[in-house]
Amino acid sequence: MTDGPLPDDAKSAPADRAENGPFDESEANAVRPYVDLGAIKLVPRPELQLRLEVEESTKRVIAVGIDYQGSTLQVQAFAAPRSSGLWHEVRRQIVDQIRTQGGEITERDGVFGPEVVAQIPVQTDGQASTRIARFIGVDGPRWFLRGVIAGQGAVDATAAEAIDDVFRSIVVVRGSTPMPPRDLIPLQVPAGAQAAAGASAGPTPPASS
Repeated sequence: MTDGPLPDDAKSAPADRAENGPFDESEANAVRPYVDLGAIKLVPRPELQLRLEVEESTKRVIAVGIDYQGSTLQVQAFAAPRSSGLWHEVRRQIVDQIRTQGGEITERDGVFGPEVVAQIPVQTDGQASTRIARFIGVDGPRWFLRGVIAGQGAVDATAAEAIDDVFRSIVVVRGSTPMPPRDLIPLQVPAGAQAAAGASAGPTPPASS
């Protein structure tokens, strides 16, 4: 084994991903109830609130926003090659974008593998401030799941554990339809849910450039 950085297309995922998540549809508990959002299924929890983020021009649902115990988590699932991953390359693109915006970056190893903690400059009511966000990603079988965490889960270890557990419990439904790598796997509004355009937690560059 040689030392040094992994190639951009190497897969990045926890060693126990198949057992403890995030899960592929084929690995999910068949009898557990889920909220079905198309590309993503979630286990319902007390205090968990969902927001579906909609692209104004196309009215397409492009992300799932989750509020839970003082943290926010935005998740998106993308098609990926069967034998290679996207997170190493996407992570580098996120770092470059935030630095271009004048933000500060810390790269570290987290529970899901490499992650990015960013201090992002924002304007609130004309006042300059910073927002802290964690960017996490997991490469699965033929899919890539990205999360952006803000609020308490980006700065507090106990809160991070709680929101990380939500991310762990996600089931990705890739489907059998051929899709180019980096395409967003379609999301859908579940029965009775409200879709609304909303601000995301920090910059959310698409998986494709």
